[in-house]
Amino acid sequence: MKFMVIVKANKDTEAGVMPSTELLAAMGKFNEEMVKAGVMQAGEGLHPTNKGARVKYAGGQSTVSHGPFSPTGDLVCGFWLIETRSLDEAIDWMKRAPFGGGSEIEIRQVFAAEDFGEALTPELREQGERLRAQAGRK
Repeated sequence: MKFMVIVKANKDTEAGVMPSTELLAAMGKFNEEMVKAGVMQAGEGLHPTNKGARVKYAGGQSTVSHGPFSPTGDLVCGFWLIETRSLDEAIDWMKRAPFGGGSEIEIRQVFAAEDFGEALTPELREQGERLRAQAGRK
């Protein structure tokens, strides 16, 4: 099962405060453990929202808003894409992440092709597989 681990932003990450060398080293060690265990597929940190934008869609139109965005508790400052046997295993891994007090993450299961049932025709499934393979080669 694949999971997206969403790291919530806080006032420091939104202010552009960079992590300390000690935290970067601890995070590198944690990531190395996940890679060696075959769990981690991707993971990155994100710049503050003042360097980002949102696109909203309604009535066939799109509207763009540039950051910064108000801190609602739903802002994201990083992510991992991991693969584990269960949500409990994903939770066990993330309990070991070297975050300090006040940090928060959210773990969400990624849809698999089987989750879409008959709506995902063989042609659409083949297209998805082909595009993922092409994207993985970059």
